[in-house]
Amino acid sequence: MSFSDLFDSGFKTRNEDHFASIVKVAMDDGIITEEEKAFLDRTARRLEIGENNYAEILKNYKSHPVNPPTSYDNRLERLYDLARMVYVDHIKGDHEEIVLCKIAIGLGFSSKNVKYVVDKALTLVSNGVDLDTFMEEIKTMNQ
Repeated sequence: MSFSDLFDSGFKTRNEDHFASIVKVAMDDGIITEEEKAFLDRTARRLEIGENNYAEILKNYKSHPVNPPTSYDNRLERLYDLARMVYVDHIKGDHEEIVLCKIAIGLGFSSKNVKYVVDKALTLVSNGVDLDTFMEEIKTMNQ
């Protein structure tokens, strides 16, 4: 039995929606590079997205909603994944950051400081911090 089998179908749906959000960021420039594909593959395995669902999400990523996690730590984990995708994409342009800000608001971050949070997230990821450091730094800046 896999880890996700212990949870209801809502758990799998949330993982698929999160994965679709990452694909949205990757597809913002219209292509998925080899580096992005490798990141998507790793993320899909971590989220236990099967091959059929993976292909379907790539095809219809726009049809998945952004389902915000209920815990702040889970929001930070998702933001970390999304910021890593932007970093892998090597694009720190305005359009990519706008997409990331919209998804971050959908995840439950405040529209009042989302730009600041996203900028900090991108800076941390570009500095190569791990998830624990990322979460600690973002939590510290919001105190």
